[in-house]
Amino acid sequence: MTLEIKVPALGESVSEAAIAKLHKKVGDVVKADELIVELETDKVTLEVNAPANGVISEIKVVEGDSVKVGDLIALMVEGGAAVAVKPLAPAVAAEVKQEAHLSPAPKKLAAENNIDTSKISGSGKDGRVTKGDVLEAIANPSKPLPAKAPANFGEKQIERVKMSKLRQKVAERLKESQNTAAILTTFNEVDMSAVMALRAEYKDAFEKKNGVKLGFMSFFVRACIEALKEIPAVNAEIDGTDIIYKNFYDIGIAVGSPQGLVVPVLRDADKLSLAGIEAGIGELGKKARDGKLAISDLTGATFTISNGGVYGSLMSTPIINPPQSGILGMHKIQERPMVVAGKIEIRPMMYLALSYDHRIIDGKEAVTFLVRVKELIENPLKPQTKEMFCV
Repeated sequence: MTLEIKVPALGESVSEAAIAKLHKKVGDVVKADELIVELETDKVTLEVNAPANGVISEIKVVEGDSVKVGDLIALMVEGGAAVAVKPLAPAVAAEVKQEAHLSPAPKKLAAENNIDTSKISGSGKDGRVTKGDVLEAIANPSKPLPAKAPANFGEKQIERVKMSKLRQKVAERLKESQNTAAILTTFNEVDMSAVMALRAEYKDAFEKKNGVKLGFMSFFVRACIEALKEIPAVNAEIDGTDIIYKNFYDIGIAVGSPQGLVVPVLRDADKLSLAGIEAGIGELGKKARDGKLAISDLTGATFTISNGGVYGSLMSTPIINPPQSGILGMHKIQERPMVVAGKIEIRPMMYLALSYDHRIIDGKEAVTFLVRVKELIENPLKPQTKEMFCV
């Protein structure tokens, strides 16, 4: 029995994906639920698995192809034993090989204009024939088509690679943010001495009790939530001529992944203990690295925290993730001479940056928010904040 492997539902508002990686080829024996292909959308990487035991009999796509929900990816013959795959005649094999270097757009264009793509030297990655190559052949039907050398600057070669769906969406959203929001950034610095001392004192007992390490991010998540409660505009968004104030705190935590920067969401973070926050961040980070994030993991954040300090950044101006109105940027902890009670002391300092949408958040509110975060981090054991940071 022949089974069809198709592009599954990709999530709300997502209709297109790219073939990121083919894990099987024609003739491969596969088991039920074994990975066949990875799809990359503008938000996540998804896996398509074999529906049963069998053998891959035909593959309809190549890596880099754009596909839509319901498109046919491959065919497989159901059954546990291998089936013979008839070898192709040399001429047909050459044609198949050439076709494998064609994406749907140039293939369709070539067919409509009777262009023999086997005579075109592709300029794309791995010799792939691009739409531009076909258009050139159409415009110059009598002109010989020499092999194309890689584009270069002087004697330095370059490589042209198509942006991933995720990278395209990141670029689109960041540009959208700059085009629509009135973004300003306010800065402050925080003395990390108290939190570092607290962490050093309790980290071993904390990990033994909770099974997770005590990091700095949980302190900042807690501090931001308290500041958001006091300055609700930073947790709000604009919808037309309305302002939507959110009485919940789903915090986006920017993390690096093999596909680029993603911002999974820590749901109801205000209801979590420090251990719960650390465990939640750890789980989301692992899913990001493994390419296991679902659409639901990446949508609906009310505020975002980005820690460029893990990469060594000393100061930056983070960009708002629309439709949110604010984002906190954490940075590298660096010892600096500070004046404390009239004396110069060496303290571990961190610059903080709050980028905010000035259409909804006034400068006074932005500065107050950041000062409040600073106060909470610098005084974690004051009576009014001790319970909040109880480890």
